[in-house]
Amino acid sequence: MTIGIRRATVDDAAAIARVRIDCWRLTYRGLIPDAYLDGMQIDDSTALWQRVLSAGQNTTSVFVAENDGDVIGFSAGNMLLEPRYDVDAELSAAYVRREFQRGGVGRRMVAAVADAQREHGAHGLIVWVIAGNKGARAFYEGLGATLLVEQPFEWDLMPLVEAGYAFTDLDALLEATARVPGARGSIVH
Repeated sequence: MTIGIRRATVDDAAAIARVRIDCWRLTYRGLIPDAYLDGMQIDDSTALWQRVLSAGQNTTSVFVAENDGDVIGFSAGNMLLEPRYDVDAELSAAYVRREFQRGGVGRRMVAAVADAQREHGAHGLIVWVIAGNKGARAFYEGLGATLLVEQPFEWDLMPLVEAGYAFTDLDALLEATARVPGARGSIVH
């Protein structure tokens, strides 16, 4: 098994959409209504990712993790228009198919975004998770994130609670992602 991380292209949009929807359906069952999860459409999500990936030069960075050519995860980040909580970039997505979790892929995905955002001048990242997502919270806390806030928010007319975490030092975050042997692996920018 060879897992590589590379920048996503527009051709990856459907695979990213599939990973996102599959991860949401597994992770958020019981936190988000089943009807919403079951109603998520690959075509809608693919169209969104095609727009993101074809936007041209900007401060958004999207990466995919591949296992022998099969997309098994993705991560995304962007610079914030206005800094929040003393950070200037966001880790907007980090998803890995369940059967590939706990092997360092998520750490490598976060490292790819942190590296890319640092190249854009970022000094810190914020990441938002649904407050009930204990696995994601433990993952980010394990990488040294600081809990900033828990607050209500609305997603597609659903009232939820989100937790905001900050990585205020990208060098420290990159060191944390490298603590597992092979966690950085091959990252192609």
